[in-house]
Amino acid sequence: MSFAKLNVLHWHIVDEQSFPFETPTYPNLWKGAYSRWERYTVEDASEIVRFAKMRGINVMAELDVPGHAESWGTGYPDLWPSLSCREPLDVTKNFTFDVISGILTDMRKIFPFEFFHLGGDEVNTDCWKNTTHVKEWLQGRNFTSKDAYKYFVLRAQQIAISKNWTPVNWEETFSSFGKDLDPQTVVQNWLVSDICQKAVAKGFRCIFSNQGYWYLDHLDVPWDQVYNTEPLNGIYDPSQQKLVIGGEVCMWGETADTSVVLQTIWPRAAAAAERLWSTREAVSKGNITLTALPRLHYFRCLLNSRGVPAAPVDNWYARRPPSGPGSCYAQ
Repeated sequence: MSFAKLNVLHWHIVDEQSFPFETPTYPNLWKGAYSRWERYTVEDASEIVRFAKMRGINVMAELDVPGHAESWGTGYPDLWPSLSCREPLDVTKNFTFDVISGILTDMRKIFPFEFFHLGGDEVNTDCWKNTTHVKEWLQGRNFTSKDAYKYFVLRAQQIAISKNWTPVNWEETFSSFGKDLDPQTVVQNWLVSDICQKAVAKGFRCIFSNQGYWYLDHLDVPWDQVYNTEPLNGIYDPSQQKLVIGGEVCMWGETADTSVVLQTIWPRAAAAAERLWSTREAVSKGNITLTALPRLHYFRCLLNSRGVPAAPVDNWYARRPPSGPGSCYAQ
């Protein structure tokens, strides 16, 4: 990352499949890890933050709530609304928010970066409506399940803010109840192409990471499409452009592990890095095959010489080896 001047690592540290993070305040949470050998201790996480800092990189941790959280209930089943409704987390219990607060208290000792990601994406509330005590709670407050989703996100935001973090949330929160989000909220785009345009028009800051071009696990997106993607597209007011605080290329791990992850990230991530660190005019002029491509060829070879197994730039399908013999500077 430092070679390409990417300066924030967004660490999606837990998800529905696994809770690998040691949380001293609630020590049973990491019973939700894949195995006891696939966990991060407090010392592990602290070392990652230290290692990143030495290279000019901040680490933004993510605790994705209320969805993507089934693994939490392995250690604390009361976090599940029921055995047949294991996510979203139980919105009715103060215990749920006590656990979130405890996790964030532990994480605050490790992650000094000003931003903290609270997720909020892909929340399917159907089973809330079909779980008796949650249904009664909704009725008692005259809430729809969407109201409960909002209640959960806003309460989690206030917990993060109380610990001197600026909350970051995925775009669904803005699309669903943007006017109610805390004004400090940073909206992260992934799904809809014009979300940053809409978010900054409402005064929110935004991170661009549209899945169509900047999701690295989409292996059929070639380098030039990554390079030509403009985070400021449709945003012409200079004051609103400043609210797009950056962009992110996302390396989701469902179909990658240590055997292929670096080849999947590089060199396409470098194409986005040049776009982010350059003015729109600088990267939009001329034939990028003659201008940008030789730089990416060189950078890919530089990574290889430094021990990073970056895949060929010219692959139509990312992370594949070269199609035949040839110079590194022409692949």
